[in-house]
Amino acid sequence: MIAETVCSAVSAAGLGIAAVTAYRKRFLSAARIAAYSLVPVGLVMTGVVGWAADTAFSPTAWAGFVVLGGAWLLFTGTRAVERRRGGTRKERRAARGSAQAEAVAPAASAPSLGPSTRPATRPAAAPRAKSGDDFSDIEAILKKHGI
Repeated sequence: MIAETVCSAVSAAGLGIAAVTAYRKRFLSAARIAAYSLVPVGLVMTGVVGWAADTAFSPTAWAGFVVLGGAWLLFTGTRAVERRRGGTRKERRAARGSAQAEAVAPAASAPSLGPSTRPATRPAAAPRAKSGDDFSDIEAILKKHGI
């Protein structure tokens, strides 16, 4: 009963503000304020305010919200784990099978990832630059920018 009284008072105050706004020849703003001020009375008349008051003071309703929150946490947790693993079990199995099929070239007689028949050779080491040459590039950039 208190909620209905408060909603009626808020609507009356809003309609008063809308009347003052209309008196100042701002009819569009007055219509908008009047629309907003009628919402609380409409909510009271439809019973939404009574339902919300009953829900707010009901331990069963709060337990229901806790259960819904737990369900939401489980759902988001399982989705996060599924994304981290890379999809469903069928998708991972299909990806593993296609990766093994791609390891061998279609026209090759031996697997392309098999042991090599040539001895491993080391590439020739690039000659090292002098320590003075290392900073010459940096100095050139700094001079270019006037630093």
